[in-house]
Amino acid sequence: MSHALDVPRKMTVPLFVGQGKIEYGEKPVPEPGKGQLLLRVKANALCGSDRSQFYDGSRTTPGHEAAGIVAAAGEGTATKAGTPGVVFLMDFCGECRSCRLGFTNQCLQKRADYGFTHDGGYGPYMVVNENVFFPVHPSLPLVEATMLLDMMGTGGHAITRAQLVHPDIRSVLVAGAGPIGLGVLAMAKLLLGKDLPVFIMDFVPYRLELARKMGAIPIPLADRPVSEVLQESGHRGVDVAIDTSGKTAGRHAALQALHQRGALVCVGHGQELNLQVSGDLIAPERAVLGSEYFQYRELADNHRLLLDNLPYLEQIITHRFGIDRIQEAYELFFHGETGKVIIEP
Repeated sequence: MSHALDVPRKMTVPLFVGQGKIEYGEKPVPEPGKGQLLLRVKANALCGSDRSQFYDGSRTTPGHEAAGIVAAAGEGTATKAGTPGVVFLMDFCGECRSCRLGFTNQCLQKRADYGFTHDGGYGPYMVVNENVFFPVHPSLPLVEATMLLDMMGTGGHAITRAQLVHPDIRSVLVAGAGPIGLGVLAMAKLLLGKDLPVFIMDFVPYRLELARKMGAIPIPLADRPVSEVLQESGHRGVDVAIDTSGKTAGRHAALQALHQRGALVCVGHGQELNLQVSGDLIAPERAVLGSEYFQYRELADNHRLLLDNLPYLEQIITHRFGIDRIQEAYELFFHGETGKVIIEP
């Protein structure tokens, strides 16, 4: 096992005890086994999918959007200690039918979801299998490197899913202007063209204003119907709608905003979608797709995009907190008036 940093034997970690309370305790610093890396975590982003851990508690240390530096490398690894990088959430096997085709987000023999089934990035150190570690350029700040994960990864993957059935996308509607919605907005601009009209709907003025600064056409749901804003912009409907809200109302509004041949991509987990098959799908030849996280191989292209567009993308990060203020960070985040929130252990 090779070391780049002095590694302590114990570490202080946040304990998600439930009922929206976070305490602190000690855990041993894990040692990397064969094929594993020990990371010194430098940043981890909050995510809406942490909600159940915050309110219901978690036996593992949460944090599934981690960036850090390799502190030690186990036997049989090729990554050098001192290498900066990010952690792909899903520990894919690399051997199953899905993995062989590159669909690592649909691994049939998944070994871990870091931050959920195994300790994640809110501790100062975490152990991961080497295959889920993606090295980043040393010039990239590790706080900003977290955007490769749920922001750019999930957002970009949703767009590529839509392109499977609608290759000539000329307009996009995003349901929800939270961090994932902002990520979809940013990736739509980067992948489909900066002049592409991207509408984004939400109830929170703070997030709508941030989306506007990033080039979106905001739709304040408390004040105006979606159809009115689309019509004023010269659109009878949109080619693609991407739901990040996970709400039935959001999914329905997105579906109804679609033009002929339109595609609804559901990214946000949560409630159901109700539709009339003949009128909503068959006659207009619309499609409804799911989009789960992203594929490991997408990281390479997104890494180049991030390096080339850092000033634009880093607008999504609006707040940073030390690990001692994680309680405050979550309360602010779930109140809604933030973009992406980063914890720096």
